[in-house]
Amino acid sequence: MSTECNPEQLEFHVLGRREVIGRFDGGRITSDGGGLLLREVDKRLGLLDRLAACFSDYRNPQAIEHSVQSLVSQRVYGLALGYEDLNDHDVLRKDSALALLVGKSDLTGDERVREQDRGNPLAASSTLNRLELSTPECAPADRYKKIAADPDAFDRLLVDLFIESHPKPPREIWLDLDATDDPLHGRQEGRFFHGYYRCYCYLPLYIFCGEQLLCARLRPSNQDAATGSVEELERIVTQIRAHWPKTRIVIRGDAGFCREAIMRWCEDNRVRYVLGLARNKRLQRALGKEMAAAKAAHERTGNPARRFRDFRYRTRKSWSCERRVIGKAEYLPNKANPRFVVTNLTARDASAKRLYERLYCARGDMENRIKEQQLGLFADRTSTATMRANQLRLYFSSFAYVLMQGLRRLGLAGTAHAKAQSTTIRLKLLKIGARIRITVRKVWLSFSEAYPYADDIAVILANIRRHPAWAPPG
Repeated sequence: MSTECNPEQLEFHVLGRREVIGRFDGGRITSDGGGLLLREVDKRLGLLDRLAACFSDYRNPQAIEHSVQSLVSQRVYGLALGYEDLNDHDVLRKDSALALLVGKSDLTGDERVREQDRGNPLAASSTLNRLELSTPECAPADRYKKIAADPDAFDRLLVDLFIESHPKPPREIWLDLDATDDPLHGRQEGRFFHGYYRCYCYLPLYIFCGEQLLCARLRPSNQDAATGSVEELERIVTQIRAHWPKTRIVIRGDAGFCREAIMRWCEDNRVRYVLGLARNKRLQRALGKEMAAAKAAHERTGNPARRFRDFRYRTRKSWSCERRVIGKAEYLPNKANPRFVVTNLTARDASAKRLYERLYCARGDMENRIKEQQLGLFADRTSTATMRANQLRLYFSSFAYVLMQGLRRLGLAGTAHAKAQSTTIRLKLLKIGARIRITVRKVWLSFSEAYPYADDIAVILANIRRHPAWAPPG
């Protein structure tokens, strides 16, 4: 005989003589009360309004209830708040707090046109999915999929937001390049097996400057990790120099980006580079004396030992000229660990030791940024059929990352959360339970008196509000 369950009342284990009863009768309660901080950040960046402007909407204005701005906002806020899948929005569409973030005037959905939609102020997954399925070629004539994205506009917006984050042109910026695997579990377009990662995957290219994202390009994995890097750098550097003509630009990457085309382009366009260089027998012979000295020091002390050599080098065929190479001769316990870097920085710019230890090794932080976006903001949810649709999902994740990084930059500086990653920010500052009460003149959110970071929220909000709100040009 099956157990009879009453979803209206849940009976838990007793507390002494008291029954413990749970009911779903609390009224309008959200678990995302801290999302209002993201809304405040967006008002300073103008991110979501400008992101919506990157779409062309061919729908009949008289027949729609959800603007492109509200659809895009719902998608990006959802990712930032931890809802990675489209079908999550079939339940989220009821959430008045998310509707508040999106900018809906009807926070309860009681004014929806169709009776079956009432009580749901936001769009369902089927409506949001049309953003991904539309194409510029078909959108004007298609019956349902009539909202087309402009990828070039997305790319420009990422760089614009980066430039605007600086009150004045910096003297120097470092652009970090890296590729990573995005494992696939279906038969998506552009799916190939990658021998290094041992799985079917995409091979997205990322370009960061510090914590700030400038490029997220989805690519098939049947190609070199550096493919397309010159085109992306040319686009980004041109846009940056239009605003900051005197800023020195340095690119940095591992040995996967040590390619003649990239180095030649940098040399021809006044861009500096510091790139890992794969070791070979010629390079190891050139480092022979330093390796012997490091080995002797290690055997004498028992501690890791390093020596450096600064020399000129040219490959037999692939390089067009001789270049400066830094060799690191290192001995670890029972292991030799030689490494090489190629650069067009001069010895006056940086000594061999400083260039390797301080400048090149700093690129490791970019891997934390990629992990933050892929794991914390779901950049790896590329399960739809086409490359174009999956690239759009990567864009949404990228702008969710920009929004979270904006919160860290504008609001968290000077607080205990200043270095927190997105998952920690979400857990401690965004996932706040709140009861919502809507009146004619106000929207009240009542938070728990026991919330441990109440003082921090007040400081963060004050920090954000010190920055002026974004206004469209003109």
